[in-house]
Amino acid sequence: MRILHHGAVNGVTGSCHELAINKHTSILIDCGLFQGEDSKADLSIEFNVTNITALIVTHCHIDHVGRIPYLLAAGFKGPIFTTLASASLLPLVIEDALKVGVTRDPKIIKACLSLLKKRIIAVDYKSWFELPCKGEQTAKARFQRAGHILGSAYVEIDIINKPSSSKNTHRVVFSGDLGAPYTPLLPAPKPPYKADTLVIESTYGDKNHQGRKERTQTLKSVIEHAVADNGVVLVPAFSIGRTQELLYELEQLIYKAPENSKWRDIHVILDSPMAANFTEQYKKFKHLWDSEAKRKVTKGRHPLDFKNLTTIDTHHEHKAIINYLATHQTPAIILAASGMCSGGRIVNYLEQFLGDKTTDVLFVGYQGRGTLGRNIQKYGPSGGYVVINNTRITINAKIHIISSYSAHADQNGLIKFVTGMRKKPNHIKIVHGDENAKRALAIKYKELLGGDIKVEVGK
Repeated sequence: MRILHHGAVNGVTGSCHELAINKHTSILIDCGLFQGEDSKADLSIEFNVTNITALIVTHCHIDHVGRIPYLLAAGFKGPIFTTLASASLLPLVIEDALKVGVTRDPKIIKACLSLLKKRIIAVDYKSWFELPCKGEQTAKARFQRAGHILGSAYVEIDIINKPSSSKNTHRVVFSGDLGAPYTPLLPAPKPPYKADTLVIESTYGDKNHQGRKERTQTLKSVIEHAVADNGVVLVPAFSIGRTQELLYELEQLIYKAPENSKWRDIHVILDSPMAANFTEQYKKFKHLWDSEAKRKVTKGRHPLDFKNLTTIDTHHEHKAIINYLATHQTPAIILAASGMCSGGRIVNYLEQFLGDKTTDVLFVGYQGRGTLGRNIQKYGPSGGYVVINNTRITINAKIHIISSYSAHADQNGLIKFVTGMRKKPNHIKIVHGDENAKRALAIKYKELLGGDIKVEVGK
């Protein structure tokens, strides 16, 4: 058995890991798009797909699924296993990825989506399913809730050598992206019972987030300060996960505010058709919400659809709202993709408002190297500039960062995922992180788990 990495090794994008069970059979875990500095990478599938018998999708963020059309074009003919909610989301994500990065030809898009839907096999959490396997081994897998975004999972794969027995079984766990324990809407991930080999993400392997109460208070303070001068608050947010969590938190702040508070009249603008579509999916899969969110629904509240919320659909409406906000001193909170400012409607808002002193930009998620978001974070506090659409824009806006709104587990969460196992892994491979994050997490694992466990930083 070998594990090969075709992405998300030297950074946090392009997740694609190959579990080579034997010389005849490999299983692919995710096939994601590169972003930021990594986006310069060739998107074509350079590895051999001949022996890849199945693809497992842990969740539907673009950096985990965006290369699937290229995989299909390279000749992959196997099934695509994913959870029920992810099966519903995946065609939406791939359609958008095709339109943005490949083609707008409706015939090509329709053909690709038709092929994709035929390959998807939706599997419920905790249900073992057989993997197509040639040679001396058999293999099965199951999904467990990862708490990252709707439908997200980590996957347990049992490789069974003949004759079948517990002694002849090797369990490999791929973490996908793990959620934080205090993430709104979704339950926190629970560690697996055991793993022999663990491949784990390390996005925040060197950092810990604020607690949820402190984080919510920070959000409240930032927005109150930001709207005091009637400016706009721009929030670059990923369409799946972060947007819904922020809507949930904003609804709570508005609901708890006194009757005469300015919170009661604040405009929350969701300007992302993709995010709006995914929000509908979140509402469709309410049964996957955590107990707190379900209680609010029972009491007649609508955490993702409240009266202060306006959803912008068409490009014409998008242009109109920018023009309106630019000519009226109206405080508003705008949530728009993409989360790293590497495209999408948020770029138009930044181009219009980044030079305005009454603007606040609130980053609530990881910004990859080489992205516009990372550059704004880096140069904004010192009054620097960025280039948007070939125009140099001085950053007069105030820049805020609340990293604890990340949907990724922090260092403590990543440690608990391993220490919470009844039977600890013999081998840990750390991927999906910048070098500092991977190294810091490796040191922690070695300190806590002892020298008998092999801890390897993926390269």
